[in-house]
Amino acid sequence: MADLAEDEYAKPLFVNGRYENPFPTWKQPGFFNLCKYFLYDTDESSILSQEDLDTNLPVLQPDFKDFHSSPPDIMCVIWLGHSSLLVKFDGVTILTDPIFSKRCSPFQFIGPKRFRDAPCQISDLPPIDIVIISHNHYDHMDYETIVNLQKKYKSSLTWFVPMGDKRWMEASGCTNVREMTWWQEEILADHIGITVACLPCQHWSSRKGYLGVNRSLWSSWCVIGPTQRFYFAGDTGYCEAFKQIGHRYGPFSLAGIPIGAYKPRWFKQAQHVAPEESVQIHLDVRSEKSIGIHWGTFRLTHEHYLEPKEKLREEMEKQNLSPQDFFTLNHGEIHLICNQKPNEHSSENC
Repeated sequence: MADLAEDEYAKPLFVNGRYENPFPTWKQPGFFNLCKYFLYDTDESSILSQEDLDTNLPVLQPDFKDFHSSPPDIMCVIWLGHSSLLVKFDGVTILTDPIFSKRCSPFQFIGPKRFRDAPCQISDLPPIDIVIISHNHYDHMDYETIVNLQKKYKSSLTWFVPMGDKRWMEASGCTNVREMTWWQEEILADHIGITVACLPCQHWSSRKGYLGVNRSLWSSWCVIGPTQRFYFAGDTGYCEAFKQIGHRYGPFSLAGIPIGAYKPRWFKQAQHVAPEESVQIHLDVRSEKSIGIHWGTFRLTHEHYLEPKEKLREEMEKQNLSPQDFFTLNHGEIHLICNQKPNEHSSENC
């Protein structure tokens, strides 16, 4: 990809108090299609018995002792379910889109409910430096989780959120909130050599129905250390910005890329990638290893709950890529990535 001038990088639009995607691949979900989705589309998610779930998608107890004591030149990641990753490298620990609640909803008596429990409680978590929030949908920005994380870590925690979310975070009791827009960078205080960058993705936002639609931004993120780099794609449809991200910040040692909540495609394609598009993001951002997120936790759409994992492996093999380079984990499972080339952020499995 040729070098781009600064004004050629994708920038969010802001029209009449609302953010908009700048990409030709974006299409805002309409009311008619929403009704069609809920009333007529076939639901193939097939959540089975507890025994089947325990066999096919087990929940493991995370080994936080090994996680916390891992050497700084080893990237360590735990999948906590949905889009929540706990990542440690270069002396910094990052938590992405945390949700420990039973439901991803404004109310805990209605709304999408977990079919896989969180593998731990907030009280079990090791020291954390950064929490990254991709956008304000309830399965990514959970009020109860955020309040309890702030109570546990207090001022030692720094929150990174897209533009428009700082006010809500502070009203929820959070301190040290950094609000950023696409391509903005910030050096992390008290951590030498750590930079956080807010980056594009293709999505939307809302917490208050239509009145709240797109009042705040959505984003992907990367965290850059002296020896390794981590990319978090957040929640997204496929767009041209991923090539720009790979050109400017890649390669990455590890990327968290969504692989689920994509059916039916006529309704979800603009906002949620399917596994074949997830693999394209993996290639676009030049990630050496990627982990599949945004699947296997809440029933949000109509694909079979194991299909994202299966389709990801099929797509990697179809493109003659090693399935070990873009993998999935069980809930609570730990994975180590070694850096064999310091300062070139190259990685391989330990």
